Amino acid sequence: MLSFIHELLIPLGLGEQTTELLKISLDVVAVLTLAFIADFVAKRIIVRAVVTMAARTSAQWDDAVLRRRVVHRLAHLAPAIVIYHFAVPALDGYETWSAAIQQGCLLYMLFVAVLVIDAVLNAAVDILSSSKLSRSVPFTSIVQVVKLIVYCVAAIAALSLVLGKSPVLLLSGLGAMTAVLMLVFKDPILGFIGGIQLSANQMVAPGDWIEMPKYGADGDVIEVGLTSVKIRNFDKTITTIPTYALIGESFKNWRGMSESGGRRIKRAINIDMNSIHFCDDETLARLAKVPHMAAYLERKQQELARWKAEHDTDVDRPSNLRRLTNVGTFRAYIGAYLRNHSLIHQEMTFLVRHLAPSAQGLPIEIYVFSRDTDWGRYEDLQADIFDHILAMAPEFGLSVYQSPSGRDVQDTVQMMRGRGKPQ
Repeated sequence: MLSFIHELLIPLGLGEQTTELLKISLDVVAVLTLAFIADFVAKRIIVRAVVTMAARTSAQWDDAVLRRRVVHRLAHLAPAIVIYHFAVPALDGYETWSAAIQQGCLLYMLFVAVLVIDAVLNAAVDILSSSKLSRSVPFTSIVQVVKLIVYCVAAIAALSLVLGKSPVLLLSGLGAMTAVLMLVFKDPILGFIGGIQLSANQMVAPGDWIEMPKYGADGDVIEVGLTSVKIRNFDKTITTIPTYALIGESFKNWRGMSESGGRRIKRAINIDMNSIHFCDDETLARLAKVPHMAAYLERKQQELARWKAEHDTDVDRPSNLRRLTNVGTFRAYIGAYLRNHSLIHQEMTFLVRHLAPSAQGLPIEIYVFSRDTDWGRYEDLQADIFDHILAMAPEFGLSVYQSPSGRDVQDTVQMMRGRGKPQ
């Protein structure tokens, strides 16, 4: 096309210099027109056609590619390729200008190529993050390492183009800067090594609930990156922790709880020790009507009867007899109540125990696991259980200990005033 324009100018009989300038001007206009047409075809026809075809498919990977604008960025290469190809013939005799334009086109195409690779890698992360493999393989960290390598290679290639030097020569010169590069990229290197260790040992993965008080982190992991791990706390704030910190410091991962299907309930109530006493026959008869208690009381009374028959003791002295206590019977009731509770995991640790007495009374601790690990439903279950236990304590003649409040002090003072002064 450019030679055709030159042939049209010859019969006009213009001066040689004028003809040359006019030819170059027309050549430049023709090249820019071709570049504009290539840009129009690439962006307005090819890209739209690809978007239309992708919308008709059921596959998810093409949606990720379009969302990351991979095809749109590729379209930017079309005008640059046209200008690069026709720069030399359009500027015939102006090698300096044509070489500069070609160099600029190469730099531009290198920049676009980096953007395309970046978009492809981001699309790959989007596609792979929805797979089960993403919980064991740190795709985000791997992609970030690949991006870092691509950026470094692109920077070296750009420098070689600008300076007109071989990339190998530039790389050999970087050897003397190894210490500086290690210092600059310390965090990415440590983060990359930490990410590999986290993945190899399956210590943390996106979706895990982790707790790390030192950094104020208590929530779900949303991203395991090259240099940092992002955690969405339960108050919807975001905490960023260096990746290598998860290797060198301790943290709690609740993944095991979620995968086990049970969530621990570990809570105690304090019984006022002044309310603990032996059960008499009237009390036992009344407690036998409590659900889950009839079989237990019958079994214990038979056991006590056998013991009395085997031991020659003075039955008139209570200290010589084995007798049921209200607190022991209450503990047995709690165990039976929880054994018959549909939301308590019966195959996991199950304890209803006494702890050491203290100034706050006798603690009775419940150590069981719920079947539901959802936080809200877990808290509802735990509250329902202890509501019931606290309400049942008086049925066994027990008082729950609590520190004296202002109302207790007022009642005591009024009671003492009602008695009057001592005689």
